[in-house]
Order: sequence, then C-alpha cells, then structure tokens
Amino acid sequence: MAGRWRLFRHEAGREAGPPPLAYVLLFAVCLLLGQWSASTFHAVIVWPANGVMLAALLQLRRRKAIAVLIACFALNLVSNVARGDVMPLLWINAVLNMGQVLVAGLLARRIGGAALDMRRPRRLIAFALLAVAPTVALSTTLSIGAGAWLRDYSPAYAAFVWRHMFGMELLGLLIVTPTLLLLARAHRFRGEGTTRPLEAVGLLLLLAATTTWVFSRPEAIAFVVLPPLLLVAFRLSPPWTAAGLILTTTISGLATLTGHGPVMLTPVPDVPDLAAVPLRMRQMGAYYVFLLVVVITALPVSTLMSERRQLIVRLRARTAAAIEARSRAEQSDAAKARFLALMSHEMRTPLNGIAGYADLLSRRVDLPAEAQAQVEAVCRSGEAMLMLVEDVLEFSRGGDELAAEPLTLAALLQEAAAPALMNAEAKGLPVTLVVGLGAEGEFSGDRRRLRQALHHLISNAVKFTERGGVRVTTEYDGAVLSVAITDTGCGVASDFMPRLFEAFSQSDDSLQRSHMGAGVGLSLAQAQARRLGGRIEVSSVEGEGSTFTLIAPLPVLAAAPDVVATEADRAMRVLIVDDHPVNREMMRLMLAAADCETVEATDGLEAVQRAGEEVFDLILMDVRMPHLDGLAATRQIRALASPAAVAPILAVTADAMPEDADRCRCAGMDGHLAKPITHARLYAAIDQAMQAAATRMERAAA
Repeated sequence: MAGRWRLFRHEAGREAGPPPLAYVLLFAVCLLLGQWSASTFHAVIVWPANGVMLAALLQLRRRKAIAVLIACFALNLVSNVARGDVMPLLWINAVLNMGQVLVAGLLARRIGGAALDMRRPRRLIAFALLAVAPTVALSTTLSIGAGAWLRDYSPAYAAFVWRHMFGMELLGLLIVTPTLLLLARAHRFRGEGTTRPLEAVGLLLLLAATTTWVFSRPEAIAFVVLPPLLLVAFRLSPPWTAAGLILTTTISGLATLTGHGPVMLTPVPDVPDLAAVPLRMRQMGAYYVFLLVVVITALPVSTLMSERRQLIVRLRARTAAAIEARSRAEQSDAAKARFLALMSHEMRTPLNGIAGYADLLSRRVDLPAEAQAQVEAVCRSGEAMLMLVEDVLEFSRGGDELAAEPLTLAALLQEAAAPALMNAEAKGLPVTLVVGLGAEGEFSGDRRRLRQALHHLISNAVKFTERGGVRVTTEYDGAVLSVAITDTGCGVASDFMPRLFEAFSQSDDSLQRSHMGAGVGLSLAQAQARRLGGRIEVSSVEGEGSTFTLIAPLPVLAAAPDVVATEADRAMRVLIVDDHPVNREMMRLMLAAADCETVEATDGLEAVQRAGEEVFDLILMDVRMPHLDGLAATRQIRALASPAAVAPILAVTADAMPEDADRCRCAGMDGHLAKPITHARLYAAIDQAMQAAATRMERAAA
C-alpha cells in the first residue's frame, strides 16, 4: 500500500539490522574498494556506496539515519580529496551522491510505505522501476552535465560516460540496498522452515564454483550462472539469495576487471571519440546487461518463492486450526447428542407412566362421566406434553435425517390435532378430521416430522379462529399426500403474506394483541415440510379465513406377509423385559386386555435366561437396564439354540432418537417403540414387529 511523502521511517515497530556504525564502516569499505579498483584497473564496475547509504536511510530511525548520512557525506568528501578531485567537482560529486540517496529514499517510502518491506515481489519491482531507476537517471544526467560544462565532453564521450555511470550506480543500488534490507529482516524468514545450513552452504559453493568456472573461460556463456542461482532462489530464503547475488557479483566483477570471462570477447564499435577509453571499459555494457538480468531474475523469484512458502505455512496453520476446531465441534456435537438422548430418556420415563395409566383408565367403563372426562383431559395433556418434549428435543438436535416408519393418516391426524382440541373445545369450535378416499391405508414416512408440521398448522388455525370451525382434509393421489387445514378465522393480511413463514414474525406484535405466541409455528412447519421434500401452500381472504395445504411425497407401505399365528389352543406368550416395575405392570395390563400371557424380567440377564428356558411368541425389550442392556441381551437371545432365538423382539424404550432405532434393529430387534406408550401405539408396533419378524424368517429360509 502506498505511503505518504516522508523521508524517514516511523518510530514504532521493531528495530532490526546492524547498528549505525556498521553502515558507516561498510560505506568506508565501499569507498576504499572503489579507490582501489580505479587506481589498479582504471575502472569501477559497480558503485555500492550509495546503496549502503540508501539502506541505512530506509532501515534506521530518524536520528540514527541522519547521523549515518552525515558521516557518510564526510567520508565521501575525504575520499574525493584523496582521489585528487578539484573544486567544484569535489563537492558536486558528494552532493549528487547524497541527493541520489535522499530522492530514492523519498520515492521508495512513497511507493512502499513507511516500513519498506522487500519481501513482497510487487514492492521490490516498484522500488527498482519507480524509485531507483528514475533517481539514478536524474543524478547521472546532472553529473554528466556538470562534467561536460567543466571539461568540454564530446557528445559521443558524454553518452558513453552516461551509460557507464547509469549502469554502475543503478546496479549498486539494486544489488546492495535490497540485500542489506533483506539481511536486516532475516528473522522474518525463519518461520518458513525450509533453509538448512548444510544445504545453503552447499548451494552457495555450487554457485561460486559455477561462476568461477564461467568467468575463467572467455568462450563460456555468462548466463550458465543462472541455473545454480535460480536453484538458490527456489530453495533458500531471500537473504540467502541476496548473499548469493553478492557472491556472484564479486567473483564475476573481479574476473572481468582482470580481463577474464566471456565479457572480454564482446565486440565494440570503433568510435574515434572513445579511442582513449580502455577496451575493457567499452566492453562493460555487456557485463551490465548480464548483472541486470541476474538481479531482476534472482531477487523477484526468491521473494515469490518466499511468499509461496509463507502462504503454505499459514495455510497449514489455518488447516490445523480448522481441524482442531472441527474436532472440538464434533466432540461438542457428540456431547450434545448424548445429552439430548439422556434427557429424552429421562423425560419419557415418567411420561410413560402418566400417559400409559391414563390410557388404561380411559378404557374403563365403570368410571363416572365426570371422571371419564377428567381422564381424557389427562390423556390429551400427556400427549401434548409428549409432543412438546419431542418438539424441543428435535429443534435442539437439528439435522435433516428422515426416519421412515409405518403410519396411518387417521391416527396421525388424531395425534397431531390432540393438543389443539382442548383449546378448540374451550372456544366452542368444532375441529373436523376427514381422511379422504385413498388415504385410509398404511404409509411409510417420518411420523414425527409430519405430526409436527400438522400440529403447528392445526394449532395455528384454532388460535386465529373465533367463530365457525376448522376442517382438516387429507387426500392421496398414489404418490403425494395433501393435507388441507381450512379455518374461518381472521385471514392473513396481504402486506404480511411475504413474511408469513419468517421466524418470530407476527402480523400484530403490539402490546394489545389478542393472540399470544412467539411467531415460530409456521416457520417450523415450513422447515419440516421442506425436510420431507414438500411444501406448504397458502390461500387466504382477510376477514373470511385461510387454507394452509401441506403437500409432501408419501409412499404406500408395501403389503406385509401374513403373520405366523400362534397355536389356537393357547394364549400368546409375551416376555416383558424392563427394570422399572411401573412400566412392566402397565404393559402387563395393556396386554391382558388382548388375553396375552405375560412373563416379566427385570434386566437383560434374566431375559436371556428365561428365553433359553421357555417359549415366547413376542419379547418386549427395554434398552437401558442394569447388568445387561437390551441390545446385548437381544444379541445373546439371537445366538441361543432355543425357539426364542427367532421370536419377534420389539424395543420399548425411552431412547427415541432415529439413531437409537437404528441401533436396535442392528442388534437384531424387529421394531422400535418410543415411550410413552398407549394401547393403540403398542398394538400397532406389535403388528409391525410381527410382520418384520415373519419377513426376516422368510428371508432366512430362502
């Protein structure tokens, strides 16, 4: 991100890199190398001193940077005096060097931000193209202009000197400044985890050997150095690549100065104005092209690879965090599932006694009319309580799994409408349930979801109807169930229709509203309809009433084979297995109404023992029992050599989740009945279990 126009870095942030004195000493070393090269070979290939000053300006804070720049300016003046420069060139050279550093630093801050970070390829390229190149071009032009004014250069000689100085100072800034900045921030590359010391030393030795071999042979191709340099860029971090670049520049530069290497074979044109210039200097343009290619290849590739490695490290860290979060979520979900299963079991156990005994009382003919009405109220309240428990548990549990089971629409409508009947009776509203032609048989579907959707629709119709009545009509066309709930209530306002199925949405949410509720019934009904693969359609006239139609696919239950009958001369023998005496007594009374002979067992161990000693036509098995649970008892009974091994086993348990039913069937049971139970539900479940057992035995015989 682009920064402001500022020269020095901000004072905040971590201070890294060498101390200010190190920059001053390095600048002095660069000046000495330049003096040595000029006096020994009459040529300077690269001018690194300005790169050291620019790195200090970009890396150090204000006071330290100013101190380093002043010291370097003074050393530059001393070097010019030692070199024998005359006035005013002595000052012009130092001022131009300092101006080049200041302008380049100002531009670098503007394009790269206050804390210039060379780890990003985009910033490195912008630094080279938008900060260094224009600044060097400007300073070189001013320097050549001053020289031409003082020494009367010819155009050809001035152009040659401009090209040489531009290449020399451009490469000095491009090589030295990024290298020092990357080395100063080497700690930021330690998290990549790819650089091994032995590998780094080996690759640098390979690079040094290749560069030495190439620049010791005039016939060699200079760009043979690129493969090992790119290998360093791919395998090592940018600071190591910068070190390799310095190594390559040093070896190739010394070889070129001493007259070795492929640069010496570069042909040069014969220009009279350049006759006094040594051939080695005129051939330096080819060497600058080589170095420029090396610089613009190695450093960007290295920063790109570093960025890729950092992205991989972050991706791995985020993946590990996501896996850990998923594991925690799965553990939490498993704990929630265990808690819901336990709560379902614990709430259904007392409800089983209430609903079961209320159902037994309702079937007595010797009760007074008033008592009979009270018992029926208890039955309806028990059913309403059970429905509420199932709604809360399923809403908390969530999920889109469907649990298909046999059902009849007449019984389903009675069950779904039961909680609303008391409210309708209090209002004096008739609620008519009509099962149309084709809808009288048995079907296979998710009873709980169908019941919940219909319950909310019927309850909503009763709630908003004060006069007239509510009519529930079912139709079946061979594949799709259609249940229409028609009321003569207030209807739905046209402006509220788009928000009708939104959760917590109410047409009248004022404090004076006459209808209470949270506004979630229709939303839950719509959600259940969609889970069933269906929908809810609405037609309404404000002030006259509404019709809500639940449409959902519902397959017909396949015809079951004939149930194997018991011997005609004896009653059906049933083994009741339950650790709760209230439950055993209640089931005994319900079965006694069908003239069944019952035997009781208090846990799984006793059930296995009795099944091995006696013959039973049916076993009613609880699941959660001490000593031996119902699942393990079923497996042991199936492994017996007695006739009870093939007897129908029906799970009668407070474990009511779909996965609980699946576990029971996997253990060898033929059916699953969730508590609390009534006469009708028990007899229907027994019929289904007997049919499933007959099918199982037919398959085994085949």
